[in-house]
Amino acid sequence: MPCKKKRHSVMNAGKITKGESSTNKKFAVDASAYTRSDQRSSTKVSNHSEIIVSPLSVTKSSSSEARVSASLIQPPLVEISMKYRTLALAGAIAALSTSNAFAATRDYISIVGSSTVYPFATVVAENFGKSTRFKTPKIESTGSGGGMKLFCSGVGVEHPDITNSSRRIKSSEFNKCHKNGINQIIEVKVGYDGIAIANSKKSVPFKLSRKEIFLALAKLVPGKDGKLIANPYTTWNQINADLPSSKIEVLGPPPTSGTRDAFAELAMGGGAKKIADLKKLRGLKADKASEIKALMAKLNIPASVYDAKAKKKGKAPKGKDIFKTVAYAVREDGAYIEAGENDNLIVQKLEANPNALGIFGFSFLDQNADKVQGALVDGVAPEFEEIASGKYPVSRPLYFYVKGEHVGKIPGIKEYLAEFTADKAWGDEGYLTDKGLIPMPNEERNKFYTDAKALNNLAL
Repeated sequence: MPCKKKRHSVMNAGKITKGESSTNKKFAVDASAYTRSDQRSSTKVSNHSEIIVSPLSVTKSSSSEARVSASLIQPPLVEISMKYRTLALAGAIAALSTSNAFAATRDYISIVGSSTVYPFATVVAENFGKSTRFKTPKIESTGSGGGMKLFCSGVGVEHPDITNSSRRIKSSEFNKCHKNGINQIIEVKVGYDGIAIANSKKSVPFKLSRKEIFLALAKLVPGKDGKLIANPYTTWNQINADLPSSKIEVLGPPPTSGTRDAFAELAMGGGAKKIADLKKLRGLKADKASEIKALMAKLNIPASVYDAKAKKKGKAPKGKDIFKTVAYAVREDGAYIEAGENDNLIVQKLEANPNALGIFGFSFLDQNADKVQGALVDGVAPEFEEIASGKYPVSRPLYFYVKGEHVGKIPGIKEYLAEFTADKAWGDEGYLTDKGLIPMPNEERNKFYTDAKALNNLAL
Protein backbone atom coordinates (compact mmCIF):
# COMPACT_ATOMS: atom_id res chain seq x y z
CA MET A 1 0.00 0.00 0.00
CA PRO A 2 1.37 3.47 -0.87
CA CYS A 3 0.38 4.89 2.49
CA LYS A 4 2.32 2.28 4.40
CA LYS A 5 5.41 2.79 2.23
CA LYS A 6 5.36 6.50 2.87
CA ARG A 7 5.00 6.06 6.62
CA HIS A 8 8.09 3.82 6.44
CA SER A 9 10.14 6.32 4.45
CA VAL A 10 9.21 9.25 6.69
CA MET A 11 10.24 7.31 9.75
CA ASN A 12 13.57 6.40 8.16
CA ALA A 13 14.14 9.96 7.04
CA GLY A 14 14.27 10.83 10.73
CA LYS A 15 17.58 9.01 11.18
CA ILE A 16 20.23 11.72 11.55
CA THR A 17 23.99 11.22 11.62
CA LYS A 18 26.49 13.90 12.32
CA GLY A 19 28.19 15.07 9.14
CA GLU A 20 31.94 15.13 8.44
CA SER A 21 32.11 18.88 8.64
CA SER A 22 31.48 20.28 12.10
CA THR A 23 32.59 23.83 11.43
CA ASN A 24 29.48 24.85 9.52
CA LYS A 25 27.12 23.03 11.95
CA LYS A 26 25.54 20.93 9.16
CA PHE A 27 23.97 17.51 9.51
CA ALA A 28 23.49 14.72 7.00
CA VAL A 29 20.53 12.43 6.37
CA ASP A 30 21.30 8.74 6.38
CA ALA A 31 19.87 7.73 3.02
CA SER A 32 20.73 4.06 3.29
CA ALA A 33 17.05 3.31 3.87
CA TYR A 34 16.23 4.48 0.37
CA THR A 35 17.51 1.46 -1.56
CA ARG A 36 14.34 0.62 -3.54
CA SER A 37 14.80 0.73 -7.31
CA ASP A 38 12.55 3.73 -7.80
CA GLN A 39 14.08 5.71 -4.88
CA ARG A 40 10.57 7.17 -4.33
CA SER A 41 7.59 6.78 -2.06
CA SER A 42 4.24 8.49 -1.95
CA THR A 43 0.93 8.88 -0.16
CA LYS A 44 -2.39 10.14 -1.41
CA VAL A 45 -3.61 13.25 0.40
CA SER A 46 -6.21 14.66 -1.98
CA ASN A 47 -7.74 14.16 -5.41
CA HIS A 48 -6.63 17.49 -6.79
CA SER A 49 -2.96 18.24 -6.34
CA GLU A 50 0.52 16.79 -6.00
CA ILE A 51 2.87 18.02 -3.32
CA ILE A 52 6.54 17.37 -3.97
CA VAL A 53 8.63 17.73 -0.84
CA SER A 54 12.36 18.11 -1.32
CA PRO A 55 15.04 19.28 1.10
CA LEU A 56 14.85 22.72 -0.44
CA SER A 57 11.31 23.35 -1.65
CA VAL A 58 7.62 22.50 -1.60
CA THR A 59 5.80 22.81 -4.90
CA LYS A 60 2.43 21.81 -6.33
CA SER A 61 1.84 19.93 -9.59
CA SER A 62 -1.34 19.09 -11.45
CA SER A 63 -1.32 15.35 -10.78
CA SER A 64 -4.52 13.80 -9.34
CA GLU A 65 -2.63 12.34 -6.43
CA ALA A 66 -0.45 14.11 -3.88
CA ARG A 67 2.97 12.58 -3.43
CA VAL A 68 5.65 13.16 -0.87
CA SER A 69 8.93 12.38 -2.55
CA ALA A 70 12.25 11.37 -1.18
CA SER A 71 13.74 10.84 -4.64
CA LEU A 72 16.03 13.84 -4.37
CA ILE A 73 17.86 12.17 -1.52
CA GLN A 74 20.53 10.04 -3.17
CA PRO A 75 22.90 7.63 -1.45
CA PRO A 76 25.38 7.59 0.07
CA LEU A 77 24.93 10.97 1.79
CA VAL A 78 23.52 14.33 0.83
CA GLU A 79 24.23 17.13 3.25
CA ILE A 80 21.31 19.44 3.98
CA SER A 81 20.86 22.05 6.62
CA MET A 82 18.85 21.26 9.74
CA LYS A 83 16.47 24.08 8.89
CA TYR A 84 15.48 22.67 5.52
CA ARG A 85 15.33 19.10 6.79
CA THR A 86 12.82 20.18 9.43
CA LEU A 87 10.69 21.92 6.79
CA ALA A 88 10.76 18.83 4.58
CA LEU A 89 9.71 16.52 7.39
CA ALA A 90 6.98 18.93 8.54
CA GLY A 91 5.51 18.98 5.04
CA ALA A 92 5.60 15.21 4.80
CA ILE A 93 3.95 14.73 8.16
CA ALA A 94 1.26 17.31 7.39
CA ALA A 95 0.48 15.52 4.14
CA LEU A 96 0.30 12.19 5.91
CA SER A 97 -1.97 13.44 8.70
CA THR A 98 -4.38 14.87 6.14
CA SER A 99 -4.54 11.62 4.21
CA ASN A 100 -4.53 9.21 7.13
CA ALA A 101 -7.86 10.48 8.51
CA PHE A 102 -9.60 9.17 5.39
CA ALA A 103 -7.04 6.58 4.26
CA ALA A 104 -9.60 3.83 4.87
CA THR A 105 -12.89 4.22 3.07
CA ARG A 106 -16.44 4.14 4.50
CA ASP A 107 -19.30 4.23 2.03
CA TYR A 108 -22.14 4.91 4.46
CA ILE A 109 -23.08 7.69 6.92
CA SER A 110 -22.45 6.94 10.60
CA ILE A 111 -24.90 8.54 13.06
CA VAL A 112 -24.96 8.38 16.88
CA GLY A 113 -26.77 10.19 19.69
CA SER A 114 -30.17 10.84 21.21
CA SER A 115 -32.69 8.06 21.75
CA THR A 116 -35.44 10.67 21.33
CA VAL A 117 -34.24 11.77 17.89
CA TYR A 118 -33.43 8.15 16.96
CA PRO A 119 -36.93 7.19 15.64
CA PHE A 120 -37.07 10.33 13.47
CA ALA A 121 -33.56 9.82 12.12
CA THR A 122 -34.32 6.15 11.43
CA VAL A 123 -37.33 6.99 9.27
CA VAL A 124 -35.35 9.63 7.36
CA ALA A 125 -32.47 7.17 6.88
CA GLU A 126 -34.79 4.49 5.52
CA ASN A 127 -36.40 6.90 3.05
CA PHE A 128 -32.96 8.20 2.09
CA GLY A 129 -31.68 4.67 1.42
CA LYS A 130 -34.69 3.81 -0.74
CA SER A 131 -34.85 7.02 -2.77
CA THR A 132 -31.16 7.70 -3.48
CA ARG A 133 -28.13 5.84 -4.80
CA PHE A 134 -26.51 5.95 -1.35
CA LYS A 135 -26.49 3.28 1.33
CA THR A 136 -28.85 3.57 4.28
CA PRO A 137 -27.04 5.34 7.17
CA LYS A 138 -26.16 3.31 10.25
CA ILE A 139 -27.62 4.82 13.43
CA GLU A 140 -26.76 4.04 17.06
CA SER A 141 -28.83 5.21 20.02
CA THR A 142 -26.12 6.28 22.48
CA GLY A 143 -27.87 9.17 24.24
CA SER A 144 -27.18 12.84 23.56
CA GLY A 145 -24.18 13.06 25.89
CA GLY A 146 -22.68 9.81 24.65
CA GLY A 147 -23.19 10.90 21.06
CA MET A 148 -21.47 14.23 21.64
CA LYS A 149 -18.51 12.46 23.20
CA LEU A 150 -18.10 10.22 20.14
CA PHE A 151 -18.78 13.03 17.66
CA CYS A 152 -16.23 15.37 19.21
CA SER A 153 -13.45 12.78 19.49
CA GLY A 154 -11.91 13.56 16.11
CA VAL A 155 -11.98 13.61 12.31
CA GLY A 156 -11.79 10.48 10.15
CA VAL A 157 -13.73 7.37 9.20
CA GLU A 158 -13.48 5.90 12.69
CA HIS A 159 -15.52 8.82 14.05
CA PRO A 160 -19.25 9.44 13.42
CA ASP A 161 -20.39 11.97 10.83
CA ILE A 162 -23.55 13.10 12.61
CA THR A 163 -24.83 13.13 16.18
CA ASN A 164 -28.48 13.50 17.19
CA SER A 165 -29.29 15.47 20.32
CA SER A 166 -32.37 16.23 22.41
CA ARG A 167 -30.67 19.38 23.68
CA ARG A 168 -28.36 21.99 22.20
CA ILE A 169 -24.62 21.33 22.12
CA LYS A 170 -22.89 22.55 25.29
CA SER A 171 -20.03 25.05 25.13
CA SER A 172 -17.73 22.45 26.73
CA GLU A 173 -18.60 19.97 23.96
CA PHE A 174 -18.18 22.63 21.28
CA ASN A 175 -14.72 23.45 22.66
CA LYS A 176 -13.78 19.77 22.79
CA CYS A 177 -14.73 19.42 19.12
CA HIS A 178 -12.47 22.34 18.19
CA LYS A 179 -9.64 20.95 20.31
CA ASN A 180 -9.84 17.69 18.36
CA GLY A 181 -9.76 19.36 14.94
CA ILE A 182 -13.49 19.63 14.29
CA ASN A 183 -13.89 23.25 13.25
CA GLN A 184 -16.87 22.93 10.93
CA ILE A 185 -20.07 22.03 12.80
CA ILE A 186 -23.44 22.41 11.11
CA GLU A 187 -26.37 22.69 13.56
CA VAL A 188 -29.82 21.58 12.41
CA LYS A 189 -32.83 22.02 14.66
CA VAL A 190 -35.28 19.26 13.78
CA GLY A 191 -38.43 20.39 15.57
CA TYR A 192 -39.92 20.16 19.06
CA ASP A 193 -40.77 17.39 21.47
CA GLY A 194 -42.57 17.16 24.79
CA ILE A 195 -41.27 15.08 27.67
CA ALA A 196 -44.06 12.86 28.93
CA ILE A 197 -44.50 11.46 32.42
CA ALA A 198 -46.63 8.43 31.74
CA ASN A 199 -48.08 5.32 33.29
CA SER A 200 -49.88 2.18 32.15
CA LYS A 201 -53.42 2.51 30.83
CA LYS A 202 -54.30 -0.16 33.38
CA SER A 203 -53.89 2.50 36.10
CA VAL A 204 -55.54 5.81 36.98
CA PRO A 205 -54.05 8.78 35.07
CA PHE A 206 -51.81 11.13 37.09
CA LYS A 207 -52.28 14.86 37.45
CA LEU A 208 -49.04 16.42 38.64
CA SER A 209 -47.59 19.86 39.15
CA ARG A 210 -43.92 20.55 38.50
CA LYS A 211 -43.51 21.24 42.23
CA GLU A 212 -44.86 17.76 43.02
CA ILE A 213 -42.48 16.24 40.47
CA PHE A 214 -39.57 18.02 42.17
CA LEU A 215 -40.65 16.90 45.63
CA ALA A 216 -41.01 13.30 44.42
CA LEU A 217 -37.69 12.99 42.63
CA ALA A 218 -35.22 15.53 44.07
CA LYS A 219 -32.35 14.32 46.20
CA LEU A 220 -32.87 17.16 48.70
CA VAL A 221 -36.21 18.79 49.53
CA PRO A 222 -37.30 21.38 52.12
CA GLY A 223 -38.22 20.01 55.53
CA LYS A 224 -40.82 21.55 57.84
CA ASP A 225 -38.40 24.29 58.90
CA GLY A 226 -37.46 25.10 55.29
CA LYS A 227 -33.99 23.56 55.51
CA LEU A 228 -33.07 21.03 52.83
CA ILE A 229 -33.11 17.41 53.94
CA ALA A 230 -32.73 14.02 52.26
CA ASN A 231 -35.95 13.25 50.40
CA PRO A 232 -38.26 11.45 52.89
CA TYR A 233 -41.21 10.80 50.55
CA THR A 234 -41.94 7.18 49.65
CA THR A 235 -45.52 7.41 48.36
CA TRP A 236 -47.28 9.96 46.18
CA ASN A 237 -50.00 10.78 48.69
CA GLN A 238 -47.35 11.90 51.20
CA ILE A 239 -46.70 14.83 48.85
CA ASN A 240 -50.34 15.51 48.02
CA ALA A 241 -53.26 13.69 49.63
CA ASP A 242 -55.13 13.78 46.31
CA LEU A 243 -52.45 11.66 44.61
CA PRO A 244 -52.49 7.84 44.67
CA SER A 245 -51.08 6.01 47.69
CA SER A 246 -48.79 3.98 45.45
CA LYS A 247 -45.03 3.85 45.91
CA ILE A 248 -42.95 6.53 44.16
CA GLU A 249 -41.28 4.54 41.41
CA VAL A 250 -40.20 6.39 38.27
CA LEU A 251 -38.32 4.87 35.34
CA GLY A 252 -36.21 7.40 33.48
CA PRO A 253 -33.12 8.05 31.37
CA PRO A 254 -29.53 8.13 32.67
CA PRO A 255 -27.36 11.27 33.09
CA THR A 256 -25.93 10.87 29.55
CA SER A 257 -29.37 11.44 28.06
CA GLY A 258 -30.52 14.76 26.66
CA THR A 259 -34.02 13.86 27.83
CA ARG A 260 -32.67 13.65 31.39
CA ASP A 261 -30.99 17.07 31.02
CA ALA A 262 -34.15 18.65 29.69
CA PHE A 263 -36.35 16.98 32.30
CA ALA A 264 -34.07 18.21 35.08
CA GLU A 265 -34.18 21.77 33.78
CA LEU A 266 -37.84 22.02 32.76
CA ALA A 267 -39.67 19.75 35.20
CA MET A 268 -37.52 19.62 38.33
CA GLY A 269 -36.02 23.08 37.91
CA GLY A 270 -39.47 24.44 37.13
CA GLY A 271 -40.78 22.81 40.30
CA ALA A 272 -37.90 24.06 42.45
CA LYS A 273 -38.71 27.62 41.38
CA LYS A 274 -42.08 27.22 43.10
CA ILE A 275 -40.25 27.08 46.46
CA ALA A 276 -39.72 30.69 47.59
CA ASP A 277 -36.16 30.47 48.98
CA LEU A 278 -34.89 28.45 46.02
CA LYS A 279 -36.48 30.90 43.60
CA LYS A 280 -34.82 33.80 45.42
CA LEU A 281 -31.45 32.01 45.35
CA ARG A 282 -31.76 31.46 41.61
CA GLY A 283 -32.23 35.17 40.98
CA LEU A 284 -29.11 36.41 42.82
CA LYS A 285 -26.22 37.70 40.69
CA ALA A 286 -22.57 36.83 41.32
CA ASP A 287 -21.90 40.20 42.99
CA LYS A 288 -24.37 39.29 45.75
CA ALA A 289 -22.01 36.78 47.35
CA SER A 290 -22.95 37.62 50.94
CA GLU A 291 -26.68 37.23 50.17
CA ILE A 292 -26.06 33.95 48.34
CA LYS A 293 -24.09 32.56 51.28
CA ALA A 294 -26.71 33.72 53.78
CA LEU A 295 -29.48 32.03 51.80
CA MET A 296 -27.37 28.89 51.46
CA ALA A 297 -26.99 28.79 55.26
CA LYS A 298 -30.74 29.22 55.65
CA LEU A 299 -31.37 26.32 53.27
CA ASN A 300 -28.66 24.20 54.92
CA ILE A 301 -26.52 24.07 51.76
CA PRO A 302 -22.85 23.56 52.78
CA ALA A 303 -20.50 26.50 52.17
CA SER A 304 -18.21 24.05 50.37
CA VAL A 305 -20.70 24.00 47.47
CA TYR A 306 -20.05 27.70 46.88
CA ASP A 307 -16.27 27.21 47.11
CA ALA A 308 -16.34 24.27 44.68
CA LYS A 309 -18.36 26.26 42.14
CA ALA A 310 -16.02 29.24 42.47
CA LYS A 311 -12.98 27.02 41.90
CA LYS A 312 -14.53 25.33 38.87
CA LYS A 313 -15.66 28.58 37.25
CA GLY A 314 -12.58 30.55 38.22
CA LYS A 315 -14.80 33.33 39.50
CA ALA A 316 -17.63 33.96 41.93
CA PRO A 317 -20.69 31.83 41.12
CA LYS A 318 -24.19 33.16 40.62
CA GLY A 319 -27.10 32.08 42.76
CA LYS A 320 -28.37 30.15 39.73
CA ASP A 321 -25.25 27.96 39.82
CA ILE A 322 -26.01 26.94 43.42
CA PHE A 323 -29.71 26.54 42.60
CA LYS A 324 -28.92 23.98 39.89
CA THR A 325 -26.96 21.75 42.27
CA VAL A 326 -30.13 21.38 44.33
CA ALA A 327 -32.86 21.57 41.70
CA TYR A 328 -31.32 19.17 39.17
CA ALA A 329 -30.00 16.52 41.60
CA VAL A 330 -32.07 13.32 41.34
CA ARG A 331 -32.52 11.07 44.36
CA GLU A 332 -30.49 7.85 44.46
CA ASP A 333 -32.45 5.75 46.95
CA GLY A 334 -34.35 3.63 44.42
CA ALA A 335 -37.37 5.87 43.80
CA TYR A 336 -35.83 6.95 40.47
CA ILE A 337 -34.67 4.01 38.36
CA GLU A 338 -32.29 4.59 35.47
CA ALA A 339 -33.68 2.53 32.59
CA GLY A 340 -31.00 3.13 29.96
CA GLU A 341 -31.28 4.91 26.62
CA ASN A 342 -33.99 2.62 25.23
CA ASP A 343 -37.32 4.41 25.64
CA ASN A 344 -39.20 1.41 24.23
CA LEU A 345 -37.89 -0.59 27.18
CA ILE A 346 -39.46 1.92 29.58
CA VAL A 347 -42.81 1.49 27.83
CA GLN A 348 -42.52 -2.29 28.21
CA LYS A 349 -41.70 -1.98 31.91
CA LEU A 350 -44.70 0.28 32.49
CA GLU A 351 -46.92 -2.40 30.99
CA ALA A 352 -45.44 -4.92 33.40
CA ASN A 353 -45.67 -2.58 36.42
CA PRO A 354 -48.92 -0.54 36.42
CA ASN A 355 -47.85 1.36 39.57
CA ALA A 356 -44.70 2.81 38.02
CA LEU A 357 -44.31 6.01 36.00
CA GLY A 358 -41.91 6.53 33.13
CA ILE A 359 -40.20 9.51 31.51
CA PHE A 360 -39.67 9.66 27.74
CA GLY A 361 -40.29 11.78 24.66
CA PHE A 362 -43.76 12.54 23.32
CA SER A 363 -43.11 10.50 20.16
CA PHE A 364 -42.92 7.30 22.25
CA LEU A 365 -46.12 8.23 24.05
CA ASP A 366 -47.80 8.93 20.71
CA GLN A 367 -46.62 5.65 19.17
CA ASN A 368 -47.73 3.62 22.22
CA ALA A 369 -51.03 5.36 22.97
CA ASP A 370 -52.75 1.98 23.25
CA LYS A 371 -50.48 0.98 26.15
CA VAL A 372 -49.56 4.11 28.12
CA GLN A 373 -51.09 7.48 29.01
CA GLY A 374 -49.44 10.81 29.73
CA ALA A 375 -49.91 12.66 33.01
CA LEU A 376 -51.21 16.22 33.02
CA VAL A 377 -48.46 18.61 34.10
CA ASP A 378 -49.67 21.86 35.63
CA GLY A 379 -53.07 21.03 34.15
CA VAL A 380 -51.85 20.59 30.55
CA ALA A 381 -51.83 17.29 28.69
CA PRO A 382 -48.79 16.18 26.64
CA GLU A 383 -50.57 16.45 23.30
CA PHE A 384 -49.40 17.57 19.87
CA GLU A 385 -51.29 20.88 19.84
CA GLU A 386 -50.34 21.79 23.42
CA ILE A 387 -46.64 21.16 22.78
CA ALA A 388 -46.71 23.02 19.46
CA SER A 389 -48.35 26.04 21.10
CA GLY A 390 -45.84 26.07 23.97
CA LYS A 391 -48.52 25.53 26.61
CA TYR A 392 -47.19 22.17 27.75
CA PRO A 393 -44.47 23.15 30.26
CA VAL A 394 -42.07 20.23 29.71
CA SER A 395 -41.11 20.61 26.05
CA ARG A 396 -37.79 21.20 24.26
CA PRO A 397 -36.20 21.48 20.79
CA LEU A 398 -34.43 18.59 19.06
CA TYR A 399 -31.23 18.82 17.00
CA PHE A 400 -28.61 17.01 15.00
CA TYR A 401 -25.04 18.12 14.28
CA VAL A 402 -23.00 17.43 11.15
CA LYS A 403 -19.20 17.25 10.97
CA GLY A 404 -18.29 19.58 8.10
CA GLU A 405 -14.86 17.98 7.65
CA HIS A 406 -16.60 14.76 6.56
CA VAL A 407 -18.77 16.39 3.89
CA GLY A 408 -17.39 15.38 0.50
CA LYS A 409 -15.32 12.61 2.09
CA ILE A 410 -18.16 10.35 3.26
CA PRO A 411 -20.70 9.90 0.44
CA GLY A 412 -24.27 11.14 0.85
CA ILE A 413 -24.05 13.61 3.74
CA LYS A 414 -25.35 16.58 1.73
CA GLU A 415 -28.12 14.45 0.30
CA TYR A 416 -29.10 13.17 3.77
CA LEU A 417 -29.35 16.78 4.95
CA ALA A 418 -31.58 17.55 1.97
CA GLU A 419 -33.87 14.62 2.80
CA PHE A 420 -34.21 15.54 6.49
CA THR A 421 -34.87 19.24 5.80
CA ALA A 422 -37.40 18.69 3.02
CA ASP A 423 -41.01 19.69 3.71
CA LYS A 424 -42.06 16.14 2.87
CA ALA A 425 -40.10 15.06 6.00
CA TRP A 426 -40.20 17.77 8.67
CA GLY A 427 -42.97 20.00 7.30
CA ASP A 428 -46.42 20.50 8.81
CA GLU A 429 -47.74 17.53 6.82
CA GLY A 430 -44.42 15.68 6.61
CA TYR A 431 -43.93 12.01 7.34
CA LEU A 432 -42.10 12.78 10.61
CA THR A 433 -45.25 14.29 12.13
CA ASP A 434 -46.75 10.80 11.87
CA LYS A 435 -43.98 9.70 14.23
CA GLY A 436 -44.74 12.45 16.76
CA LEU A 437 -42.36 15.24 15.72
CA ILE A 438 -43.71 18.73 16.48
CA PRO A 439 -42.79 20.86 13.43
CA MET A 440 -41.12 24.26 13.79
CA PRO A 441 -42.95 27.39 12.61
CA ASN A 442 -42.33 28.14 8.91
CA GLU A 443 -39.92 31.02 9.55
CA GLU A 444 -37.75 28.99 11.90
CA ARG A 445 -37.87 25.97 9.61
CA ASN A 446 -36.73 28.07 6.64
CA LYS A 447 -33.81 29.44 8.65
CA PHE A 448 -32.45 25.97 9.50
CA TYR A 449 -33.13 24.73 5.97
CA THR A 450 -31.00 27.57 4.60
CA ASP A 451 -28.21 26.93 7.13
CA ALA A 452 -28.17 23.21 6.33
CA LYS A 453 -28.13 23.74 2.56
CA ALA A 454 -25.28 26.27 2.80
CA LEU A 455 -23.42 24.15 5.40
CA ASN A 456 -23.20 27.24 7.59
CA ASN A 457 -20.71 26.82 10.42
CA LEU A 458 -22.07 27.03 13.98
CA ALA A 459 -20.75 29.82 16.18
CA LEU A 460 -21.48 29.80 19.93
